[in-house]
Amino acid sequence: MSSRPTPPAAARRTTQIFCASTLYGAVTLAAALDSGCFGPADRRILLVVNNAAVPETTPALDEADGFARLRGRFDTVLSWNETISPLHPAGWTPRASDLPLLRRHLRRIWDLGDDRIELALESLQVTPALAVAQLLPDAPITAYADGLMSYGPTRNKIDPLVGGRVGRLLHLDLVPGLAPLLLAEFGAVAEAVPTEAFTRCVEELSGPAAEDGRDGPALLLGQYLAALDLVTAAEEEELHLRMVRGAVARGHRRLVFKPHPTAPDAWSRTLVRAAEALGAELTVEDRPVLAEVLYRELRPALVVGCFSTALLTAHTFYGLPVARVGTRTLLERLTPYQNSNRVPLTVVDAVVPPLEEHTADEAGPALGTAPLNDLVAAVGFAMQPKIRPDLREAAVRHLSGPLAARTRHHFTRRRLTVLGLPGGLPLPRHPRVRRLARRALRLRKALRR
Repeated sequence: MSSRPTPPAAARRTTQIFCASTLYGAVTLAAALDSGCFGPADRRILLVVNNAAVPETTPALDEADGFARLRGRFDTVLSWNETISPLHPAGWTPRASDLPLLRRHLRRIWDLGDDRIELALESLQVTPALAVAQLLPDAPITAYADGLMSYGPTRNKIDPLVGGRVGRLLHLDLVPGLAPLLLAEFGAVAEAVPTEAFTRCVEELSGPAAEDGRDGPALLLGQYLAALDLVTAAEEEELHLRMVRGAVARGHRRLVFKPHPTAPDAWSRTLVRAAEALGAELTVEDRPVLAEVLYRELRPALVVGCFSTALLTAHTFYGLPVARVGTRTLLERLTPYQNSNRVPLTVVDAVVPPLEEHTADEAGPALGTAPLNDLVAAVGFAMQPKIRPDLREAAVRHLSGPLAARTRHHFTRRRLTVLGLPGGLPLPRHPRVRRLARRALRLRKALRR
């Protein structure tokens, strides 16, 4: 049986496939396309992923308000959920033995034929992006990051057959001068998506801009950290109450709370009552819009959050005053140390001022570019010493430097000890004694629980 001959390279179409799971990610891709970050293509496909726990009851990003204005950047919109139905995107990875069959099937149902494929993927270290990369093994990959996690190290070791195909990392320049660590072990070149292109895309999604000279409200950002098991529901509710009390203490009498879409409604009602008791008025913004849309529509006088990426877009992209709440508590409790939320927490804690006056003394001024890069590199090495051993020198430099005491809360004594870094406990050289010392550290940690 004869196989179909492969067309000459010059005759083959080029198809670019952009994978996105959030409207924020789609806006980032649209801004990158508008800026010429991607070369010409015969066909552009937006592959929509719905990672909600129950996708059947949660609208995907292509059903969100305003998506139609972004739709024109793409020739086709496909659903990954429909492609692998009834399996869930977060829980399915193709078996190695099934890959040849699935690769042919995917090219057939997506009408890819013999096209040259180029991929743009987010969160490459986990499925579904990893599954898409495995099913299209010849495609070069552009990784893109739509938040603060781009500044942290890759959280899992990636197969070199996938990671080696990544040529660059597109990211928003949330902290000018801070170098992303994500995927750098594969030589991926970090490339910033122009801020102006991003804000223009946000304008397409928003209503009229706030009037000049009008006093805006304080905008409080909810993240639903309890769903990530970072805090309990009661602790997160108290975190939101601290936002209300702190904003009112600063003199704000009009507050707007933007809850996470899946957060309980009872939290919002509690905040409304708390604001009333303090002589303020709190409105709940229940539209499923990006925080950046509200920055343009409301022009808030203050933006308050925990460690949301939106704090940095508010400050860097829109020039708005920002304040943080609860980062120190989360840094202490975040487990394991390798948790990928650690670098976003570190960055916000280091560059965003605290909301509450009683925590201002412990914060100090925001770190400059060089010290911040060293701090993030040190945290990145402590998180992933096997993936990024090249960061050890920067870690030792920071932990031995003048800012070590001020940033000590970003590291655990046990982690510094295990990695032999400054600030850890000195361990004897004899292997048997070292094993006993490590066992004692584990026992002490278990007793503290």
